[in-house]
Amino acid sequence: MEIERQFLVKMLPTLPSEYESLRQGYVALLPEIRIRQLDETRFTLTVKRGAGLVREEWETEISRTEFDSLAMRLYPDTMMIEKRRYRLPLAEGYTAELHVHDGHLAGFNYVEVEFLTEQEAKSFAPPSWFGHEVTEDARFSYGTLARKDGMEFVRQILKEQEWKTKDIP
Repeated sequence: MEIERQFLVKMLPTLPSEYESLRQGYVALLPEIRIRQLDETRFTLTVKRGAGLVREEWETEISRTEFDSLAMRLYPDTMMIEKRRYRLPLAEGYTAELHVHDGHLAGFNYVEVEFLTEQEAKSFAPPSWFGHEVTEDARFSYGTLARKDGMEFVRQILKEQEWKTKDIP
């Protein structure tokens, strides 16, 4: 089970020099089946069901050969997502996972915080650099953002919602 809140980023905080470079793609969207390259030797396959604050999640390691094979079979009209993940300590022992994107989502910044219980998640007060919360907005799922036109889709949603988009080119 995964309990997580997700936010757009209003303003990038000072970033540490350490981060993880990740590549991830989607083999299926319902349920969401994701492959991820964590580094040159570590790869995972993840299945997620549901949407919103609480989701089922199952993950296992896979080989480079399995990753490469699945990467050639991504869901139609999607692309591999390229991002840098920064882990930033927050108050009360929480950690923000800030995703700064490259590739087709360059300019899109997204942050998530995981919790042990729903009560913790609901009582969490996000710091000022967090932007609009999108936890319950399925349009901001990574499966959707993996679309080839993912960045244009983000811009369209933000325009429709009349959200401030200073940080999104």
